[in-house]
Amino acid sequence: MGTALALSIGLLAGAHTSTWGMFKDAPHEGFTYGKYVRSILLAAVVAIITHRVTNLDLSNWSHAVVFFGMVYVIERAITEFWKTFLRVEDQSKYFIPMQFHVKGAVVHDRKVQLLAGAGWLAAVLLIVYGITWAQRNVSLPTWLVIVAIGGIGGWISAFGGAWKDAPLEGFETFKFFRSPGIAAFFALLLSCFTDNWLYLALAAEGYTVASIETYKTFFHPNKPRGKWAGKPMPYEDMLKRRWKFVPIYVLVWVFIIAGFVLGYTGPHSGLSCR
Repeated sequence: MGTALALSIGLLAGAHTSTWGMFKDAPHEGFTYGKYVRSILLAAVVAIITHRVTNLDLSNWSHAVVFFGMVYVIERAITEFWKTFLRVEDQSKYFIPMQFHVKGAVVHDRKVQLLAGAGWLAAVLLIVYGITWAQRNVSLPTWLVIVAIGGIGGWISAFGGAWKDAPLEGFETFKFFRSPGIAAFFALLLSCFTDNWLYLALAAEGYTVASIETYKTFFHPNKPRGKWAGKPMPYEDMLKRRWKFVPIYVLVWVFIIAGFVLGYTGPHSGLSCR
């Protein structure tokens, strides 16, 4: 039962990321079902492995909500790592390169790319270790755990986004602080569901990505993303076709909201928020 629930949650998380990704990109680079299901399949694998590692009780709505956020951010991290440091493709189609670059100039030296990727991975693993070490050895007030630990994924996203986008788009103060603020907000909500600092940080960032991408994609559907700014749109038919996938996206949000509500009110509700 646990594996089946993990797989189901993974498929929902993957469908969510695949749909907003397709919605923003398809008019510029076309649509294939193979590409659409890529994140869905990856999220399913991530979910099964994550469940084996954490052994969360996914029949408990509180745990299921935390688990969804964790799977979401892990799938996103793997995908972005692959795009940035491992994948090699023509970057001329983008305004903001997707591969590792310095001030907008793509680094083509493969050794430098891989070394940068190894450094990024080492930094993330060090942060993960630091969070788990701190929980075992440091006593922090709840508000500081929520802001500093729960919001840490937002800070990573803010600095990474500034590195990637600011040289070409300019630096925006609100945009920089947006991710840490939203991550801290979700950490506050999720602190009722888990007392594990690492799970809290991962899940909060997962929901932060889901929320920000929803806003940027569906509240401004006709505004091209920064990476496509000024670039042609050869697949204009997708401007209409892409809306057929939106009900899937809405359905996943319904499950998410229901999960939060049941997590607070159900028989196995959150740890300390009743």
